[in-house]
Amino acid sequence: MKPVMKTGMHAVALGTAGGPLLRPDPGTGHRRGISTAIVVDGHAYLVDCGHGVGLGLAEIGIHPTALRGIFITHQHSDHVIDLNSVMVLGGLGFRGTEGRQVPVFGPGDRGVLPSMQTAAEEPEAIFPQSPTPGTNAMVNLLLRAHATDLNDRRRDSAAPDISDIFHGADIEIPAGTGFHPNHNNHPDMEPFEIYADRHVKISAILVQHQPIAPAFAFRFDSRYGSVVVSGDTAPSANLARLSQGCDLLFHEAIDLEAIARSYPHASSSELEASMGHHRRAHTTAEDAGRIAQRAGARNLALHHLVPAGSGMEVWQRASKQFSGGLFVPRDLDIFHIASGTVTQVR
Repeated sequence: MKPVMKTGMHAVALGTAGGPLLRPDPGTGHRRGISTAIVVDGHAYLVDCGHGVGLGLAEIGIHPTALRGIFITHQHSDHVIDLNSVMVLGGLGFRGTEGRQVPVFGPGDRGVLPSMQTAAEEPEAIFPQSPTPGTNAMVNLLLRAHATDLNDRRRDSAAPDISDIFHGADIEIPAGTGFHPNHNNHPDMEPFEIYADRHVKISAILVQHQPIAPAFAFRFDSRYGSVVVSGDTAPSANLARLSQGCDLLFHEAIDLEAIARSYPHASSSELEASMGHHRRAHTTAEDAGRIAQRAGARNLALHHLVPAGSGMEVWQRASKQFSGGLFVPRDLDIFHIASGTVTQVR
């Protein structure tokens, strides 16, 4: 397996499967949890941390010290479950890099619990003292859970202080958008910058993934080109705005027919409750193609595939709506971005 190149701009599909499941290999190459790395001249920017991301980084030759930032689209478990392994295990590789820090950008505390979507009796809140922690609190809580290990290794073998390397940064939504996590979680808005260094500028926008909110998409602009990662979303005008003219749009995709077949014993009301969520919060391949076409994206890559075992013919339906290049990357596929051209290098 060849490592990602150290020069130019590359996008790595570290994991392409969606959903909070521990799954067997579906035989399609879509097994690892959702995660995407944008690499610019050897500097890595990680979007989401689905299960297996740490091993994927190692296999593709991205050392933890190459990380310049981690960007969390939203706090569903399939997007953050291995943030812990990246920080706690990857952090041990930071020996001899005093002063290096890796910010973890993501949603802030939503402040209120989501509205009930069914007629069921409202359940008691889990951890009611802090039921909706944001990214800053989440990072702190994850590291605190490993205090025994972190202190032991620091005292026994002079391991670095990982709590000083990784720190959470809640993304502040611009004033005046009218955002409310329950009543207006997807207001019409303009992209806003959340990070910049000499290699890349990163912009964010709100997308529609109810009931969780806020949920973000991210755009990466470098001197080589541009990549957008949608996060989980229903069809979104905001996302189309963020993606205008981009070289490569990574967009989630769901196979609603296969999802419905996966509940053979559900009652009609149970099936409708589950499918209602999928329709409100996700995007079919055809609709992803429409969004990419509306945005004028040059290329579209479908990932966060649900279910991961659906056949290629399902995802190829995007080409009915999109006239640009269409990719359905497997785990660890790499894309080279240069001068308006996207090349799948393996």
